Amino acid sequence: MIALRQGYAAAALLGAGWMVTLSVTIAVAVAFATGEATRPHITLSLLWGAALGAGLLHRRGNVAFAAPMGLMIFAILSGFGPLQVATDGWLWSFMAAGLGTAFAQAMVSTLDGLAPGPNDRHAFEAAVIRFLTGFGYIFFTAIVAIPFWVMLMTSFKNRAELTANPLDFSIDLSKGWELFRSYEELFTQFNFGTYLVNSFFISVVTVVVTLAFAIPGAYAVARLRFSGQKAFSRGILLIYMVPMIVLALPIYIAFSVTGLRNSIAGILMIYPVTTIPVALYMLQGYFRGLPAEVEEAGLMDGLNRLQVIWKITLPLSLPALASVSLYVFMIAWNEFLLAFMLLDDPSKFTLTRGIASLNSSEIPRQHLMAGSVIATVPIMAIFLGLERFMTKGLTAGSVKG
Repeated sequence: MIALRQGYAAAALLGAGWMVTLSVTIAVAVAFATGEATRPHITLSLLWGAALGAGLLHRRGNVAFAAPMGLMIFAILSGFGPLQVATDGWLWSFMAAGLGTAFAQAMVSTLDGLAPGPNDRHAFEAAVIRFLTGFGYIFFTAIVAIPFWVMLMTSFKNRAELTANPLDFSIDLSKGWELFRSYEELFTQFNFGTYLVNSFFISVVTVVVTLAFAIPGAYAVARLRFSGQKAFSRGILLIYMVPMIVLALPIYIAFSVTGLRNSIAGILMIYPVTTIPVALYMLQGYFRGLPAEVEEAGLMDGLNRLQVIWKITLPLSLPALASVSLYVFMIAWNEFLLAFMLLDDPSKFTLTRGIASLNSSEIPRQHLMAGSVIATVPIMAIFLGLERFMTKGLTAGSVKG
């Protein structure tokens, strides 16, 4: 540890880490975006990163950006750089310039406050934390973005392109509106519009029913005193922890006997059963955090308990209600097991059940990917829209005293 606190040793170690991270990231990004064969050279990445990291610590200033970029261009073009490209031309220079610039910016930020000689523990740990923070952003962005990119690009292909090269995830913009043929066929040939309407209707009704039961239940557990209150509070979480697969067979038998299987009404009855426990658990914790003095003041002003809930508690709980509604909507929108088990009529399929019906050797793979994009984009848009609302309301209900 003491040796690593030496500025040059720390810069070499952090530079090697940054070069490997960035070379892998750029190689994967270029391969997915263009379809060109690119790969990182780990050994050369470590060597180049260590050398340039120590060099950047020694020479601070404008040369910090120019030197790595120039060296990267020369190294990659000569075949001895951190990246290996199968073709020549503009792609080589673009990747080299991008890697050099990204490396220089990352290292200048990481090495801020680090001296060439001995450093105290605080300076060394701050540099390591900055590197780990940047690495975390890149890593978690990649594991989220890459699957979505593969799904999106596959939905733009046709059968011939997928057969010719299944690993080519680039996009040919010259095709124009022909790129969206899979989406058009989903709605014209596979009844996807009905699936969307069914999923949206079921999800909204599930949210309304869940809140109608969860709000008074959670308020009672949080504010009222009654026999068995603690056992009921703990039982809420225990019910939610029961795996749905354990209940699948009893539910299937019960719904078949009562004639509720293969019906929207049956789905609307069972979905809230799976979401009410988690909504109760989330809301009771929020209600306990609200100031009881405000509700007591309302009771003293002549309001009854229901009026207190409606006029005081619920307005103060808008952030919690928004987050619970979003979470319940996502559960209902993405639910697959019950829909797959209970629905057989295509006119009553939810979106997830409809996508499962596309997973067949008789249906082109791009249709399955297009259906997955259609299922993903609306819930992402709703989440991003409600996130702003929840952020603005986080301080609602505070007491001034």
